[in-house]
Amino acid sequence: MSAEREREPLWREELSVFTADERYVGRRQFAKFLVLTSLGMFVGNLWLLAKSLWRRPAGAVEPVVPIMRLAELPVGGAKRFSYPGPDDHCLVVRYAEDRVAAYSQKCTHLSCAVVYEHASQKLVCPCHHGFFAIEDGRVLQGPPPRPLPRVRLERRGDLLVAVGMAAREEERG
Repeated sequence: MSAEREREPLWREELSVFTADERYVGRRQFAKFLVLTSLGMFVGNLWLLAKSLWRRPAGAVEPVVPIMRLAELPVGGAKRFSYPGPDDHCLVVRYAEDRVAAYSQKCTHLSCAVVYEHASQKLVCPCHHGFFAIEDGRVLQGPPPRPLPRVRLERRGDLLVAVGMAAREEERG
C-alpha cells in the first residue's frame, strides 16, 4: 500500500508540468504555421480563379432577358431584376421620361447591395457610403474603386430587354 501512495497519480503523468513554457511558440512552429497558411490561401485563390473561368466560358453568348414594360416603371422609379443568372441581382432606374439605366446591384467595394435614392438622383451603397452616378455608374464618392457594371438594355416596342453586360471599354468610352 505504501508503494501505491508514493507513486504519482495518473493525471500528473498525462498533464504537462511545463504549462508556462507551452505558451511560447518556437520559430519552427511559427514558420510552419506561416507556410501552411500561405499555401491554404494560394489554393483558395486558385479555386476562385478556376471557378470563375468555369462559370463564364470565353465567347459565351449572354442571354436576352425581358425585364418589364417601360410603362410599368414611373419616372423616378426603380425595379430589381436578375441578370444574367438568377443570383446576379441588378437594378433598373427610370430617371427621366426617355432615360433608363440598369446596373449590377453589387457595389464594387465589398459587394453590398446598391439602392436608388430618388431625392439625390444617385445609386447609394449604404454599407460604406459609396455613391454612383445614375447616368453612367461612375463613382461619385466613397471607397468603391470602380464604376458599377452596366447592363446593356434595348427597347423593343414598350418592352425593356437586357441583352448583355457592358465591357469596361464601353463604360469608359
